[in-house]
Amino acid sequence: MDTARRSARDWLADYDARLTRAAEGAEAASAGLREVGGTASSPRGEVTVSVGASGALEDLRLTPAARALEADALARLILNTARQAQHAVGTQVIDIMTRYLGDGPALDMVKANLPEVAK
Repeated sequence: MDTARRSARDWLADYDARLTRAAEGAEAASAGLREVGGTASSPRGEVTVSVGASGALEDLRLTPAARALEADALARLILNTARQAQHAVGTQVIDIMTRYLGDGPALDMVKANLPEVAK
């Protein structure tokens, strides 16, 4: 019986240690994700876009040179620049979650829920 108790205590201590490591890893991942963001500028600098962790637009800056562009060209430039910023965010999210989850089904689920431009 003494060996069984020791074995159960060892198992419980090991389980508790794994839970503690998992909680610490989750907190580290959460802290890293709170810091995620991306900024990109168009090749000639007319447009600069910043996005948050979700890829949502947070800031858009246009230089005077942007006024020289046709409306459709400016719209395409803004969208392309936003996609570049979103890609940067997706890369950061994947890096953080890879450190936390490792390769496997959970990471695949994270990747599947990122915008297409980030994968």
